Order: sequence, then structure tokens, then C-alpha cells
Amino acid sequence: MSAIATNTPVTPEDLLRMPDAVNYELVDGNLVERNMGLESSEIAARIVGLIWMFLRTHRLGRLFTTDASFQCFPEAPNLVRRPDVSFIRKGRLPGDRAPLGHGRIPPDLAVEVLSPNDLAYEVDEKIDQYLRAGILLIWIVNPLTRTVLVRRPKTAANGSVSALSVDDSISGEDVLPGFSCAVREFFEDPNVPQQEA
Repeated sequence: MSAIATNTPVTPEDLLRMPDAVNYELVDGNLVERNMGLESSEIAARIVGLIWMFLRTHRLGRLFTTDASFQCFPEAPNLVRRPDVSFIRKGRLPGDRAPLGHGRIPPDLAVEVLSPNDLAYEVDEKIDQYLRAGILLIWIVNPLTRTVLVRRPKTAANGSVSALSVDDSISGEDVLPGFSCAVREFFEDPNVPQQEA
């Protein structure tokens, strides 16, 4: 992620009017370019596909891709973030409809797929902001190590952090009850035949 210098602070409303807004988040009035690599984008698409197939038969809420923006941070009203994948449980959105602009409530699930240019301290800051906003479940997907770090609020009954490898299963816990898949499904290339065990 890299900040783009502007002469005046950018507002969340300005961001909505930008033709290439999907490429940016807004932090402290500054545009921050999202540098998602092709591999990270493909992994995010796989995660969307897995959750989407589950939601087709389990109508639990709404699923969003990387272009969904959230302005839901009480401590920073001008902060706008775009998780790579997000999910909001049924009944939480006003009128149970997605808003035309930024989401004003935190998603229940946020997924961040790391890209080569992501800096650790920026990712940590974003995850901390997600937790303070009230996001209940966060998956930080690392393509390089083929692992997923699962973060939850410290008040959650099942702890705050879990580290999963390709040999583990990941679940939607209380956020997406009934959803489960092998972590390896996030990383496997469907175009390459898998070897028999």
C-alpha cells in the first residue's frame, strides 16, 4: 500500500465520486493505493467462490468483494477500508439492502489476502482498526506461507488468534455457521491436477 499525495484532504464523499475509487482506501484524509497482486486477487476470488457456494443454500447474509468500502470506524469517521472479501449477516443492514455508498456498519467477516508489497505494520494497523470497529472474524491469508491467521475480538469465547496451515480446516464459526473448508482450497490451482494421497 502506498499513500498518494494530494493538495487537500480527501473526504469519504470525494472517494465515492472518484472514477477509480476501487483502487484506494482513505486514511487520515490521504488516498492509500491498494496494490493487490494477481495471485492475491485469485486467492480472494477462490474464497469468494467457496463462501458464495455455501450461501446459495444457506441464506445467512450478503457477501462482498474487494470493491466494497466500509466507513464504520467510530474513532476515525473519515477512515474508509476495503477488505478483499467481506460478509454481513442477514438483518444487520438497514432494510436488509446493501447501501449505495460506503457501508456504515462493520462487516461480520473481513478477509485480507496479503500481497507482496504489503508492509507488516500497515496490515497490523488495519487489523487493529477492524477489531476496534467490531468485526467479529478476520482471516489474514498469506499466499507465501500458505497459512491463514484467524483474528477475533479478545472478548470472543474461543480466544483471539488461531494460526492455520493447509492441513487444517477453517470455519465460519458463529459468523457463518455451518461453513467449513480445507485451508488448502484457498491456495490450490484448479487448473493443476492434484496428486492422490
